[in-house]
Amino acid sequence: MAEPPVTLVGDDGTAPSAGRQLARRRRVLVTALIGAVAVSGLGIGASRVVKSPAQAAADTAAPPPSVMTAPVEKRVLRNSVIVRGMVAASQSVDVTPSGSAQEGVGGAVITAVGVRAGESVRPGKVLLEVSGRPVIALRGTLPVYRDLKPGVEGKDVAQLQQALGETGHSVGGDRKGYFGAGTKAALSDLYRSAGYDPLPADPDGEATLAEARDAVTEARRHLEDIRSAPEQPATGQPAGSGDGKGADAPEAASPAHRSVETDRAREDLEQAQEDLAKTEAGNGPMLPASEVVYVQSLPARVSAVGAVVGHQVSGSAMTISAGRLVVTGTLSRSQRGLVRPGQRVEILSELDGTTAEGEVRTVADTVDPVQSSGTSGGGREADAAPGDGTAPGYAVTVTPDRPLADSMTGQDVRLTVRTAATKGEVLVVPVSAISAGADGATTVTVVEPGGTRRRVPVTTGASGDGYVEVRPVAGTTLAAGEKAVTGAAATGPGGDG
Repeated sequence: MAEPPVTLVGDDGTAPSAGRQLARRRRVLVTALIGAVAVSGLGIGASRVVKSPAQAAADTAAPPPSVMTAPVEKRVLRNSVIVRGMVAASQSVDVTPSGSAQEGVGGAVITAVGVRAGESVRPGKVLLEVSGRPVIALRGTLPVYRDLKPGVEGKDVAQLQQALGETGHSVGGDRKGYFGAGTKAALSDLYRSAGYDPLPADPDGEATLAEARDAVTEARRHLEDIRSAPEQPATGQPAGSGDGKGADAPEAASPAHRSVETDRAREDLEQAQEDLAKTEAGNGPMLPASEVVYVQSLPARVSAVGAVVGHQVSGSAMTISAGRLVVTGTLSRSQRGLVRPGQRVEILSELDGTTAEGEVRTVADTVDPVQSSGTSGGGREADAAPGDGTAPGYAVTVTPDRPLADSMTGQDVRLTVRTAATKGEVLVVPVSAISAGADGATTVTVVEPGGTRRRVPVTTGASGDGYVEVRPVAGTTLAAGEKAVTGAAATGPGGDG
């Protein structure tokens, strides 16, 4: 006999539908899956938290250090000194007028200023006017130390002659260094082209010259009178006596007496002519020391103007910069022994990044307190003094190979002086790649492509810029391009990361 079907009864006493039975089965299945996942997660978490002592030690240990390397290079090794330098003209002239040589009792007063700051100055330019007299710029290197007058000689006269020729005023046939007629004419032309009359060397020169000419005329006539006088007759009777016709004729003289008188008159004439020549040579225009400024290179630049029209002359009226731009730096005592004239220099403008090449022209032998700008970059640094930046040092002047741009005037630049260099390319490594053993032997450790390390015994040579020359000892090899160990950097706990 068949059993009756089982009927499920819900909480409300009614039989559930087929859909409700399926939903209940799904809920049971999901609950079972969630429980299984939870149990698995607890197991995994427990496995991470619970570690063996060996595993804990391994996890907290520092990782192996990473190796720092640098390539072995083959190049010319240079040593250098780096200092700061200031770009300026090779000559700076302060124009300090002293007033005209013939100024009045009122003192020297500035009556005109002929240039402005930044203006170019050419030979023959009138810079300013003092008490109505010009101050003229000419090219030259010898400083003014005296008034130049006609008849004088010297190197300063030769400099004036050269400067006059450069302004287009020839000195004619005057010999070099002598202030003669040609130089007088050229100087007069210079003043007239500037709009002024030259000052006379002697204010009374014209009167003195007239007297000398009169003396020559008188001496010449006296000689002529003696030569034209009749000779005394052989009888001893004076010529022209007896008939009265010779009363106004020159007195007759014996031949001997006439010869003596003629010689004396000739000597007087020669002396008068010599005096006239000296007077003529010394008479004419002069160049007062107060009316000329010599600049070693023209055209030049007016750096500053302090002169004011109507003011009394006091100190510098203006400053003129001349010549090529050069760079002046300061060396410390230790650097002084490394730097010498002729060494090559790199000039770096950190303002715009431009570079130029040059060479050391001069190095001072004595220490002077100078304004130090400090040092920067690598190489040997100056011994800076604390305080206001003023430190004693040796001045070094660097001349660029090519003219620097005028815009660099006044710039603070970096000078890298190459004080030494190997004769050719050599193997070099960073200084940190050199290891010294207890026995004094030096080695370089090379990392092979597979990661293995090879120690190469070497001897060292020149050093500079953080590198050192190395030569592998006999029986070993070291080549450019290989990786030399320079150190190790640890990462992780206790490291630099």
